[in-house]
Amino acid sequence: MISSLPSIVSRLRLKQLRLLIALEEQGSLHRAAEHVAISQPGATKALHEIETTFGASLFTRTSQGLEANDLGRCVIRYARLIHSDLAHLREEMIGILRGHGGRLSVGIIMGAVPLLMRALTRLREKQPELSVEIIEDTSARLLSLIDQGRLDLAICRTSVSRRPDAYDCLSLHEEKLALVAHPQHPLAGAERLELHEVAPYRWAIYPANMPMRLLLEREFSQAGLEFPRYPLETASTFTLLSLLQEDPQLVALMPHDVAAFSEGFGMIRRLPLTLRSRSEPYGVLSRRGSALSAPAQLLVDELQREPRLD
Repeated sequence: MISSLPSIVSRLRLKQLRLLIALEEQGSLHRAAEHVAISQPGATKALHEIETTFGASLFTRTSQGLEANDLGRCVIRYARLIHSDLAHLREEMIGILRGHGGRLSVGIIMGAVPLLMRALTRLREKQPELSVEIIEDTSARLLSLIDQGRLDLAICRTSVSRRPDAYDCLSLHEEKLALVAHPQHPLAGAERLELHEVAPYRWAIYPANMPMRLLLEREFSQAGLEFPRYPLETASTFTLLSLLQEDPQLVALMPHDVAAFSEGFGMIRRLPLTLRSRSEPYGVLSRRGSALSAPAQLLVDELQREPRLD
């Protein structure tokens, strides 16, 4: 039975986590012990203490040595995360003591990338020593990272959460959408299109229950059309652009700013289709009741300079 969290917290030591990481990197207990500057008997004892702390066997003993099992690989993965978080903590503390710099972690959905890039460009001109981690993902995954304390801010939507009141919305921004295709798509030269003219083509769409997928489903329903069968589904910007590059018959819905940026490089072509529905706005979000760090507040100030709804 896996030990309780209070038991693990009270007994686990950082040096033990370093040993786990070294064991994976070095490939043997002997080399791992040398890497963390302890004796091999000391390393053997430390591994026994780690398994006792977690209340589970983490390694399989074979004639070749030690091999991490599924639980062991899980613990090693989190050991790396803890080590990385401590490195980030030290970096941020140094920035605070120096009165500048620091570290910032921001989550972003695809449609808000141009907004964030403009704000970050201005911020880094003022704070050139600021380290910034940017994570692009779906709103649901970004909110999960906010909950875990791994993001200072997330620019996404709370409607996908069961607890939308768990977040402070610092500003709201409108998202316009565009229908896009390969530059040589058969409809690329049209002056005006209706949905029924585009519907028969192959589609790349967002996964189920994502806001842009729901909007597209609503558009087809209002037009009395059957939703595309056998579409390609992805939430990845790069994958979507790659699909459009490879297939001149493919069409997709994309945030207007991202479409305009990509069209400027000749990667895609916007199609003249007017959507009846409005896209749900996204917000600049933080965990409710959690004070913003100085770099996060500076970024919020820059984001609030952009056009917004509130």
